[in-house]
Amino acid sequence: MADVSLTPAEQAAFLSLLDDASPVVRLGLLAHFKTLGEPARVLLHTTSQGHNRHLAWHARAYLEKLNYVDPVAEFREFIRSLNYELESGALMLARTVNSQLNVGACIEQIETIAARCRELIIEPSTTREKCRIINRVLFHECGFHGNIEHYTDPQNSFLDSVLSRRRGIPVSLSILYLLVAQRLGLELEPIGLPGHFMVGCFTDQSPFFIDAFDGGLFRSPGEIFVFLRSHDLSVQLSDLAPTPIREVLCRSCRNLANHYQVQGNTDKSALFDSFVTEFEATHAKNMM
Repeated sequence: MADVSLTPAEQAAFLSLLDDASPVVRLGLLAHFKTLGEPARVLLHTTSQGHNRHLAWHARAYLEKLNYVDPVAEFREFIRSLNYELESGALMLARTVNSQLNVGACIEQIETIAARCRELIIEPSTTREKCRIINRVLFHECGFHGNIEHYTDPQNSFLDSVLSRRRGIPVSLSILYLLVAQRLGLELEPIGLPGHFMVGCFTDQSPFFIDAFDGGLFRSPGEIFVFLRSHDLSVQLSDLAPTPIREVLCRSCRNLANHYQVQGNTDKSALFDSFVTEFEATHAKNMM
């Protein structure tokens, strides 16, 4: 490979084509990047770590095609970065088992759901009223639901599979709900309850919670206490506080480690258990 440096103009030209959907353009870019070698790797790596999430995903896709990226190593790097962002983390997690994941298609599906919600919202509306619209679109029009019959299927935890199969478990459906809500400008929070997961809102007059696993059912704090106690789960007031993104993703990894273990896939179980260890060790080190 030739070691050719890139001028700022050349870098800008490559980046302007990075998200081009044309197969001809993509093949042409890939060929150029292969010829350029290290300068192309540096440009793509820098872009993949940048603030433009759209271009970052395309840069990672090219890095992977050029064999510059290992999705498992990339997720470990994400864990160690302490720069946790829910959408990026959820998609990176999915790529650890599906390296060919079409990130752009996943993002487009979420954007489409959010756009449909936006069409139905009549302003002025409260957050609760907007959440009713999300419920209508997600759970009635799109048919997302909790996978009660096959709860321990690992595919329930991966965002791309949830989008394609329209079913998941509490944490994955809550993640999808939050990503749609973000696009609508709603300040909702992940709530990691003992044995369950919900979405919380603390911006209206009274806090309320949304059970994405139960069709978006609204619950008050008191109703959550009753719900958890009915399942023989102890609960404290602090359990209703927002859960850090780190713990949301770590909890997904715990679920996957357990669910792969149920399936008898000890290698995959060990992989996700190692991610849990990485999250915990990184957090402990940062707290020192």
